Amino acid sequence: MKKVMVLGVGAQGSIIARRLMEEEKVEEVICADYDQKAAEESAKFSPKGKALQIDARNVNDIVKAAEGCELIVNGLPPDFNMTVMDACLEVKANYQDLASGPVEDMEFIPAVERQLGRSIEFETAGLSALFNTGSAPGMANIITREACELFDTVDTITICVYDGMWSNKFIPFWWSPETAFGDMAAEGVIYENKKFVKVPPFNNPEYMEFKGLGERLMFDHEHEEPVTMGLLGDKYLKGVSNVYFRYGGPGCELARYFWKMGLLSEEAVEVKGQKVVPMDLIAKLTPPAPKYEDEIKAVLEEGMISEEGAFLVRVDGQSEGRETRVDAYFIAPGLQESFELAGVTHETYGTGQCAFLFTKMFVNGKVKAKGVFPPEALDEEERRYYFEEAEKLKLYVEFNVEYQL
Repeated sequence: MKKVMVLGVGAQGSIIARRLMEEEKVEEVICADYDQKAAEESAKFSPKGKALQIDARNVNDIVKAAEGCELIVNGLPPDFNMTVMDACLEVKANYQDLASGPVEDMEFIPAVERQLGRSIEFETAGLSALFNTGSAPGMANIITREACELFDTVDTITICVYDGMWSNKFIPFWWSPETAFGDMAAEGVIYENKKFVKVPPFNNPEYMEFKGLGERLMFDHEHEEPVTMGLLGDKYLKGVSNVYFRYGGPGCELARYFWKMGLLSEEAVEVKGQKVVPMDLIAKLTPPAPKYEDEIKAVLEEGMISEEGAFLVRVDGQSEGRETRVDAYFIAPGLQESFELAGVTHETYGTGQCAFLFTKMFVNGKVKAKGVFPPEALDEEERRYYFEEAEKLKLYVEFNVEYQL
């Protein structure tokens, strides 16, 4: 694969672009973004890099810039997914993105179904479109499929992400605060008794025990995994009946208090004769996550209050006639180590490197299926390659199996 475009070189896309430049089989990496500076910053690390300013709302602009590309990695928000997929079909390039939703023009489940519904188009064109490729979703889906292979039948999949980073400098989220607050204020989707169910924000608060960490408060959270796994559970996940994605951490609890106060509402309220949208005010006042190396260094020098986290995939079901539970922990570098390794935050390192590994699979011809599919569709050989390459980047998975006698 000689030529690849990374469209959207923000926190995650820039990691993918930089790592691609290290691949021997890649001769050119087009770093494309609406922000010319961002494109140039990503392209400067290697002679293989080429910076382009692109308006991704215009499919013709993407097609023109991507001429000769064999893969387009979509690092943009999910609202651009359909446009970039259109461009891939016209260019005859494979497709990869990091998320399915939320999108502005439809609800979460139809947005995922819309992507899956384009499978025949890509299959007919002899192309692969792999979507939801980060850490969660992405690595979480690979781990889930691997765990499910240990079962005869699966009852419940629970994916839990706890982010306990808290610094002396007030940073509630290590990605876009606006995105974080918006996600948390949204109705979640769970897959329960083989049906999709909408639940209110911060649904089902529950203390969960994490190995080496103790009990932490977790909530149901809007995410892609219950949707794709519910839609494809009979095909890939041993007929799973229930799928939950749960999130917790200091930022989550802060958002819950804001939500209870109405501060995450998009409806304007009158304050001293002025109309104010509470969410706009919160987004404006919340400090952004540190993005550049000097910003991260300043946070670390100011000091950390806590640096803890957990990423657990739990699968419950039956194996050889016994009730069985598999707890699979994803272990990745924390903030300090991520900065020492790559000059980025733990959030950027984990998501960006996991996403790059899917890109590397394309580059090395390891993605075999044609059509549109999420990571849980990858077969044993593809998953083995992914895990082996992940370990080289200090990304590990620990599987623990319990049988009920």
